Amino acid sequence: MNFNSIEFLLFVPGLFLCLYFTAQRFRWVMLLGASFYFYLTLKHLYLLVALLVVSAVTYLCGILLDRCQSGGWKRILFWSGIIANLSVLVGMKYLPFLERNLNALLGRFSTHLAVPEGRVLVSIGVSYFVFQALSYLIDIHLYGEKPERHAGYFALYLAFFPKLLQGPIERGRDLLPQLREAGRFDHDEFQAGLLQFGWGMFKKAVVADRLAIYVNAVYGDVHSYSGLSLLFATYLYAFQLYYDFSGYTDMALGIGRMFNVRLTQNFNAPYLASSVADFWRRWHISFSRWILDYLFAPLHMQLRYWKKWGTAIALFVAFLSSGIWHGASWGFVIWGALHGLYLACSVLYKPLQKKIYQRLGLEKSLAQKVWQIAVTFHLVCFAWIFFRANSIADALYVVSHLFAGVSGFGKVLLAHGGTDLAIAAVSILVIWLVALVKERTRLGADFFQAAPLPLRWSAYFGLVAGILLFNMDSNAGFIYFNF
Repeated sequence: MNFNSIEFLLFVPGLFLCLYFTAQRFRWVMLLGASFYFYLTLKHLYLLVALLVVSAVTYLCGILLDRCQSGGWKRILFWSGIIANLSVLVGMKYLPFLERNLNALLGRFSTHLAVPEGRVLVSIGVSYFVFQALSYLIDIHLYGEKPERHAGYFALYLAFFPKLLQGPIERGRDLLPQLREAGRFDHDEFQAGLLQFGWGMFKKAVVADRLAIYVNAVYGDVHSYSGLSLLFATYLYAFQLYYDFSGYTDMALGIGRMFNVRLTQNFNAPYLASSVADFWRRWHISFSRWILDYLFAPLHMQLRYWKKWGTAIALFVAFLSSGIWHGASWGFVIWGALHGLYLACSVLYKPLQKKIYQRLGLEKSLAQKVWQIAVTFHLVCFAWIFFRANSIADALYVVSHLFAGVSGFGKVLLAHGGTDLAIAAVSILVIWLVALVKERTRLGADFFQAAPLPLRWSAYFGLVAGILLFNMDSNAGFIYFNF
């Protein structure tokens, strides 16, 4: 059940109606049941079983870690919980990939050495709730946070349906206290949430799905294209992915607010970042914070005596791991390695970079800012090639043919949604204008909530009209469902 499906648009009002007739102290039961039902609509029972196993293991380990007085037993409990949760993730997401590559390696020596390959399992949402469970245990064991004693609220912490499939990856201290008030109606929060949900749907249905027409046509058969056609498709994919994922996030945050729960903001104009490090402070924020807090920070502590080289190595390993988290594919591994390399090089290159800007008289100038944004955007787009391509061979073809000329670009553009791209471009301009007004008023997500009533109603009707008139009617899934 996608957020942009008719079924979901009936599911949410139905849940509101049920909550209206349910006492506040029992609303967690209704929300938990609805979250389990939401997950079951994916029609893979083993996904719910995995969620229940991770919930039970993490809840029990958290309680026992808090009670245990022995340092040795605490470490055993902690690592047992970590390994059990990671086993669920590896078994569901990476085992077929590992078996495939092992068979390819063994096949070089003998065809009799092959291991039997299991079927590929759907793993939507597993990466998110497993990472959330891991952070919960780490916070208890290393940082002394108290575990949630109420099993129902803890289960809802992992399963809360708005963030179950694509995040944000929430911390216990941020989400758990809010769940006790979840479902309590707040007129202002509901209104703001409804508008944010519509805004996210506009991004997805009107912009991302339109950009997908050209991107899918080109990246679906890269060997039929070259030069500007490939370059343009790569740029469009960067924006398709952003509006698809940030659209989902806005919808998730909007639903959360309707249920009186504020989830973590996940995006902050990432393509205006002035460095790759700045990009990761703006892109998939809950995930990048997880990587930095739970992978980079401990590793950096171990390598602190290596000074800059220790920082560079820790960054490379952490972001290489982020690529592996995205999926069982060498393309994701290379994408993560590229970002790790960018960040590692930035640490080592920074003093020289500063001297160059000083010598050129560009330090802290507008020209420097524009140059840094442009370079960062192109580095990110280069990495997106490996993220999007169907295979490493396709990605290498794209890289080697990006600048092979402009012949045929016009025909390709007209053949694959020229009008749709024009509509998407106008829609992006509208989104940018709204973002600019939000920034200038410094109201952020509460901009429309603070606006006069006529403006709010105009925004509602404008969004509904835009979605009804210009949506692609494709019911296309969200890209990050794959991760």
